[in-house]
Amino acid sequence: MLVAVTGYLFLFQIRAVIPPLIRINVGEKVELGTLFPDYLAKRIFALIDDGEGNLIWEEEGFLLGSTQAAMEKAPIAAAPGLFKLELRLFGFVPLKKVILQVITPVKVMAGGQSIGVILNSTGVLVVGYSNIPGVLGTGSCPAREAGIMPGDLIIKVENATVHSDVQMSFLIDELARKREQIRLQVKRGGHLREYWVKPEFCRDTRRYRIGLLVRDGAAGVGTLTFYEAQTKKFGALGHEITDSESGRALDLSDGKIVMASVQGIQKGERSRIGEKIGVFFNESGVSGSITKNTKYGIFGTLHRDLTNPFFSHPLPVAMSSQVHEGTATMLTVLSGETIEAFQIYIKTVFPRPRPDGKSFIIEITDPDLLRRTGGIIRGMSGSPIIQNGKLVGAVTHVFVNDPKRGYGVLAELMLEEVGLIPATKNSAPNSLLLNKDAKPFLKPAYYPRCSPL
Repeated sequence: MLVAVTGYLFLFQIRAVIPPLIRINVGEKVELGTLFPDYLAKRIFALIDDGEGNLIWEEEGFLLGSTQAAMEKAPIAAAPGLFKLELRLFGFVPLKKVILQVITPVKVMAGGQSIGVILNSTGVLVVGYSNIPGVLGTGSCPAREAGIMPGDLIIKVENATVHSDVQMSFLIDELARKREQIRLQVKRGGHLREYWVKPEFCRDTRRYRIGLLVRDGAAGVGTLTFYEAQTKKFGALGHEITDSESGRALDLSDGKIVMASVQGIQKGERSRIGEKIGVFFNESGVSGSITKNTKYGIFGTLHRDLTNPFFSHPLPVAMSSQVHEGTATMLTVLSGETIEAFQIYIKTVFPRPRPDGKSFIIEITDPDLLRRTGGIIRGMSGSPIIQNGKLVGAVTHVFVNDPKRGYGVLAELMLEEVGLIPATKNSAPNSLLLNKDAKPFLKPAYYPRCSPL
């Protein structure tokens, strides 16, 4: 009985490290040696069929990492397509069936530029409620009663487009003195809605309000990860931007990125995250429109080409099976607009990325970077990571109690999100090796004020 249980647990552990989807580029070999120790890899059989049940390849022991025997046995992908890869221990014990996706190679320009993220050019963001003290002393919140929620973007008051919190406050007070209810156009989840709200007179401010806390043009500093030269599609940050009050993903479909200049550094230390201090410039440098805000970062289209002092030509993108423990290079800006390169170490690569995109653990090893920043700081979010001449991912989070270490997201996931490589359904990622203290770090350019309306 004990032997059976032990054997089952052994198989379960093996299956847990095998990802449900493996991508490779046309012309590359199918190699999974990093997932298994050699003593186990040589006992694994692999079968590949064309997705319709026709066996097209079968071999034993090709998973032996980078050994000469494995390199000779590994099949080479000849054309794009979806295939089924079945792994068996000793040739008869089923381990796992995996989707093998062969894609056309994609190359992108490495980023590293410091960017300012502007959430919306029109509208104000609802970040909370603010009860209105009435004449009788009781508090009320007309906007909440009308159905408006934190995270909503208020686009119009009646027929007037909203550009700032001050303008909206003026419009509400002016219109409320002429009519009982006013119409608000609100954007939520990509859809426009209309709400009718009855403003109430505030005895403290001596004007009409609707009971909201709003923020306009909220922005932050991050780092551009990559862009594709032909389509100008870009990826940045490596994690989602959420509202600090509600925790909901912000609607950035009307947002943009601009060049940011780093004017100072606050060093990080244990239990206190450091940060870049940046200012924005709209006139030159980085400029682009944001179309998506997802768990893998923000994405959109650049308005002009950019240059990188370290990589003047497009880089190939590493698939997840090609990312391994070892030294790598991180690109980021610490002063002005100058991109610098620093040495880091990829310590742990997860067999499957987490649901929030965390894919591997990194450690800062560059003495110069540690001296100047103390480790990973806010504003480094999205800094590209290069390993063996390929873009492997981006920095996303820092460990609060150990700023030398943090998480990264796979470049493969970011390219899939922006549509540069074809998507395919994946199973739920694992949740191993987590650090509960890790924090994402889009660095606020300022602490945005919230205006009561």
